[in-house]
Amino acid sequence: MILPALFFYLFASICVASAVMVIASRNPVHSVLFLILAFVNASGLFVLMGAEFLAMLLIVVYVGAVAVLFLFVIMMLDVDFTQLREGFIQYLPFGLVIGAIFLAELLLVAGGWVMNPNVTKSITAAIPTNVSNTEALGLVLYTKYIHYFQLAGMVLLVAMIGAIVLTLRHKVKVRRQDINVQNARNPELAMEVRKVATGQGLQDADAGSWVK
Repeated sequence: MILPALFFYLFASICVASAVMVIASRNPVHSVLFLILAFVNASGLFVLMGAEFLAMLLIVVYVGAVAVLFLFVIMMLDVDFTQLREGFIQYLPFGLVIGAIFLAELLLVAGGWVMNPNVTKSITAAIPTNVSNTEALGLVLYTKYIHYFQLAGMVLLVAMIGAIVLTLRHKVKVRRQDINVQNARNPELAMEVRKVATGQGLQDADAGSWVK
């Protein structure tokens, strides 16, 4: 029992310190890296609690997709964060009030929370003892809650289509693909063999440029 307790305090301390550095770091890239470190240590805590499926989701989804997306966006946008921090002192009192309200709500919830032992028994009663957590979640998700799962997939599909439509911009000089033309292509149109002399290039008829 000593070794799990040591790992718990190790993961918990690093997770809390990383979460603080996410807010305190001046460089936004460093903030995202500290966020990834916090996710990794939180997944370690899930492993210690026996929830290996949640730990895997935290690594694959949040670290492998969300945090990396944040990192790419920050590095590609090249935002002037010095200009954004100019109004920090002006909105500091308002932010402190909001933070105090959230802290009070968290303390009230944590102080009034009571664990009901019957809830755990009712949830785990129908799951066999020889079934892992991942298999048990799959059995419940794809049987009892299959319609909610499909509805969530449709919501994500609509959100993805909406994001594409909102960010689509029609530009004059940008070449666009025609689906009908792409589907009507055959091997003769898709491939053309040309003999190129040494030191010369081919001229693209559509773009009007030389390719070597």
